[in-house]
Amino acid sequence: MLEHGGRLHRAAREYGIPIEAWLDLSTGISPFGWPVPPIPPSAWHRLPEDDDGLIDAARAYYQAQHLLPVAGSQAAIQALPLLRAACRVGIIAPGYAEHAHAWQRAGHDVERHPAEVLSANPQRWDVLMLIHPNNPGGERFDVDALLRVHADLAARGGWLVVDEAFMDVTPAYSLCPYADRDGLIVLRSVGKFFGLAGARAGFVCATPALLQALQEKLGPWTLSGPTRYVLQHALGDRAWHVQAKAQLTATSERLAALLAKHRLDPSAGCALFQWCRHDAAPALHRALAKVGILTRLFDDVPSLRFGLPPDDAAFHRLDMALAEVLR
Repeated sequence: MLEHGGRLHRAAREYGIPIEAWLDLSTGISPFGWPVPPIPPSAWHRLPEDDDGLIDAARAYYQAQHLLPVAGSQAAIQALPLLRAACRVGIIAPGYAEHAHAWQRAGHDVERHPAEVLSANPQRWDVLMLIHPNNPGGERFDVDALLRVHADLAARGGWLVVDEAFMDVTPAYSLCPYADRDGLIVLRSVGKFFGLAGARAGFVCATPALLQALQEKLGPWTLSGPTRYVLQHALGDRAWHVQAKAQLTATSERLAALLAKHRLDPSAGCALFQWCRHDAAPALHRALAKVGILTRLFDDVPSLRFGLPPDDAAFHRLDMALAEVLR
């Protein structure tokens, strides 16, 4: 199992600090989650049904013609490599490590490179895997440029797979509206923007043929009835979407300014996190953990990712802690 953020119980044991005393900044999950309403008993008592309105809500939200609900984009990340024979796969680096792990485990020839190397040589790959915006590298891509790369791949029977887990605040840059094109696969997550990580839910946007093949791999009832009920209402709550985008953007900008104040100028970021390269990242990670602040440590490129503090008190606590550990 690869390392991920959010391992708060392990940190509590390791550092001897109670769970409730931690400020967890180790994930890119919004601290301002969508307010979940009471769930009707029928959602618990009946098997989930595909025609319950969720797909219509998702089509409207993602502006995609064809979607498949999945148990978090992680389910699709693990299953997609099983739909192709062994091939050459280029994956963005640094980036979410589960992508490379899944393709390698399925027997594919995987290379990890920065985005500019991947997009400059699309003929080298049968599958090109990008994260947009990248996690944690923060890269953003021009939609037309991505579509040109896709056209090159698709002409040879290849795929462009784009993980848009952090795209919700900037939907104009999404490739979901183009996912009816052969060889273009877009992954979306509801865990980050909606703060519903515990629901383990996401969507794959692609052609009907590919979605059918993926569904056969995943089997029926990939999402529970209660999850489907919550998602349908969350995706349709347009007033909440507007205020959440503004709140996340302002909070992320405030976080970037705080980090820069302590000479931890972010190397990249988006509305849900800020990423700082730092040679002493492991030591800084441990020093913050000793005072009950959990960050996400990356080893390939020594760096820390900071999720969003939820309120003024959390910002003050991080400010004081950084002043102490960087003194």
